[in-house]
Amino acid sequence: MTSDATHIQSARAAAGTGPEPLRSLVTGARVVLWGFDGPLCRLLAGDAAERVAAGLLRWLEGRGLHGLPFGTGPQAPDPWAVLRAVQRRQPGGALADELEERLTREELRAAASAMPTAYADPLIRTWTAVGARPAVVTGRSPRAVRAYLAGRGLLACFEPHIYGRTPDAHASEPDPHRLGRALHATGAVPSATLVIGDTPSAFTAARDAGVGFLGYARAERRAEALRRAGAPVVVRSLEPVLRLLRE
Repeated sequence: MTSDATHIQSARAAAGTGPEPLRSLVTGARVVLWGFDGPLCRLLAGDAAERVAAGLLRWLEGRGLHGLPFGTGPQAPDPWAVLRAVQRRQPGGALADELEERLTREELRAAASAMPTAYADPLIRTWTAVGARPAVVTGRSPRAVRAYLAGRGLLACFEPHIYGRTPDAHASEPDPHRLGRALHATGAVPSATLVIGDTPSAFTAARDAGVGFLGYARAERRAEALRRAGAPVVVRSLEPVLRLLRE
């Protein structure tokens, strides 16, 4: 069985005894709020995130900030965890602002070569063509998001609805405040809104906002984490979603 076939089969299994829960989410969505890093692309794939995090930690140590609760090796933090740790230790401080800008520059570099999520590009174009309004809600830099979308020819589908991290905002993805901004700015009706996310925190934010949630996870480990968090529909490929829209 091919990898894509396995993903499709997993998507059907995650949707219950048939495709109806997935179909209901997809066809009822008039506003689709996408997570960025995962549902749309892989911004820092492989060990790139670990390398960037290590560079940020070295820079912080050179500025006299030591003792952040991170180790090295397989359990090393990702760059956004480093930023969150500094924001918690020095909220609103100049060091956190400068770190956020350094991370943004790393994200911009990564956006130029980020690997697109399979089926995401045609799914966005198809969903937009049938009348849905897409937006991005993410803990990544909005500058990096715009650079990536422009490179894929997708920016016009989303502008101006890109709600990303700002220097004074928490680096979590998604932040409930960003999700609230997106809902307000798009005029979204919660019952006709869908969040596509790949983390338990994304599901929690969507649930608390009263909007639908479609979990996306390429790896079974991440899919299982979403299911344990309570996500009712989890797909391991976006192909079934695209197929439903094309039907």
